[in-house]
Amino acid sequence: MVTFLLTDVPVDIDRDPAHLRAIQELSDPSYAAARPGVLQQLAHWLGELFSELLNSLSGVPGGPLGLLLIIGLLIVLIVVVRLRVGKVGRAARAARQVFTGRRRSAGEYRKAAEQAAAQGQFADAVRERFRAIVRGLEERALLDSRTGRTADEAAAEAGALLPALAADLAAGARQFDDVHYGGRPGTEAAYRALTELDDRVRRERPVLVGA
Repeated sequence: MVTFLLTDVPVDIDRDPAHLRAIQELSDPSYAAARPGVLQQLAHWLGELFSELLNSLSGVPGGPLGLLLIIGLLIVLIVVVRLRVGKVGRAARAARQVFTGRRRSAGEYRKAAEQAAAQGQFADAVRERFRAIVRGLEERALLDSRTGRTADEAAAEAGALLPALAADLAAGARQFDDVHYGGRPGTEAAYRALTELDDRVRRERPVLVGA
């Protein structure tokens, strides 16, 4: 009968490289692209936690086995995060895009918005008026005609060129998301606010980024 002691397992992992590896892995650009700032904090917190666990296990009998378990859990966590910001994250992003189906002109979106408002269908009116704003910016070449752009992205990009309207554009994007994806009812007040914003965007002159 052969007896194996945990203390005989030849495991020797340097704390500093392991700590650095954890931070580098969790600081992958794909994480930052999904939710910048928050995931970097998560990476830093996990790195600190990993370092503290290594320190606490250094003098405990059976420490190498516990260390291997922690490394295994860390690997599982990394895989889970990758899945969430990978396929699932991309699917959620694609599901919240401004335009679906055939892209029409800004004038066509405005006409559809006015018709919906005249019939009291303010959810449709809010949706179409915000699309008119984004499409109008594309027609002026202030935004590129990129597919898959979300309302928040459109507002952020346009706000950088039209800083005087940045806050109103962000508010308009929230109204679009609330109605189109949040299932909230549209209101006449929200539609009128977007109509006024559309007029202001059409009159506003862009500024050079960094000027």
